[in-house]
Amino acid sequence: MTLPPRREHRDPVARRRERHVPPTIRSRAMDAMSARAATGRFVLQRCADCRQVTYPPRDTCPRCWGTLVWEDQPRGATIVSQTTIRVSADLYFRDHLPWRMGKIRLDAGPVALAHFHHALAIGDRADVHLVLDRAGNAALFAVPPGSPSNMADPQWREFVPPIEGRSVLVSDARSAIGLAVVHALRKAGAGMIVAGVPQPARAGGPEAGLDTIDDVRTVPLDLTDGRSVTRCLANIGGPLDIVVNTARFVRACGVSTGNLVDQKRALDVGMLGLLRLAQASAPLLKTRPSGAFVDILSISALAGDAGFAGFAAGEAARLSLLQSFRREMRPAGVRVINLFVGPTDDEDHQSVPLPKLAPARVASGLIEALERGLEELCVGDAAHEAMQRWLADPALYVRETNA
Repeated sequence: MTLPPRREHRDPVARRRERHVPPTIRSRAMDAMSARAATGRFVLQRCADCRQVTYPPRDTCPRCWGTLVWEDQPRGATIVSQTTIRVSADLYFRDHLPWRMGKIRLDAGPVALAHFHHALAIGDRADVHLVLDRAGNAALFAVPPGSPSNMADPQWREFVPPIEGRSVLVSDARSAIGLAVVHALRKAGAGMIVAGVPQPARAGGPEAGLDTIDDVRTVPLDLTDGRSVTRCLANIGGPLDIVVNTARFVRACGVSTGNLVDQKRALDVGMLGLLRLAQASAPLLKTRPSGAFVDILSISALAGDAGFAGFAAGEAARLSLLQSFRREMRPAGVRVINLFVGPTDDEDHQSVPLPKLAPARVASGLIEALERGLEELCVGDAAHEAMQRWLADPALYVRETNA
């Protein structure tokens, strides 16, 4: 149903509260851990010589000066000690006191300093997550084992963008993926969902039923038109917490034989459309306590696709832009997330043989990425396998993909 814009209730005379991020200076070894935490892995360093697991990240083994390699480790731990910080000179933590931390003995061996869930006490068993803080740096967070959701804990919400009660913009709700995303967000408890509909609207199109869903309203949105994007964001009229870009233009074409009109359209929607949406939404997201920008990318962004050359080129450009956009938004604490997907089961990939990814699976992957606070997630077996092959040998993967 169509809803009036929601506005925040705040004193118009009072000065807006400034938002800070945790300290950002980290070592190269910590940056390496953060890169792995961004994909949801729980990794620690193990010495290749003496086989000891070590923490915090270092350049060489503290025991034998051997070479350290990253390995996935068990998440279990035991709480050794805990304390509550009530005074801090750091601007970020001053805004969030009191803050619970303590020491844990990891099942992998090391004793480490971690952030604590409010329900943990000394001697308890815990599951440890390697999460990213607002500045994009890795941190250990201990939670009760088997906990289905930790969103009730205020400290956990500082590491993970909440969905419940938040305002969300979906850029293309007409597509199969966009429709699935709207329904998944509604099921996850999102507040107002603004569903963008490319123009011209289709009579009886798949987006026609969205206006009958509570807390969902449709708005015209064409990412190829800067004025349409600006008008859409201006008409939201209230806070905007999460932006999900589902817009894309997929046509089968090559480089020497492709239709230039389709090639141009793919770049206009994929690359320039992302630029227009990011530039219009960034000022709104920067004012929110837990802003997030999510983009759904084809795995063909890694190596191109001879059968979908123009689309793959646009996806590669989007991936490059997202890396830069993530760096720009970190000082404001905004999480920029990219989901890699393989061919999806929709009208855009009718000529692609099975297996294909269901749009509902893409939507559930988006919810997972938000709930875990990730920066990158491969959804589906095809995307996951392609990423592993690319990480193992990029040159070979490019050659095999375009054989």
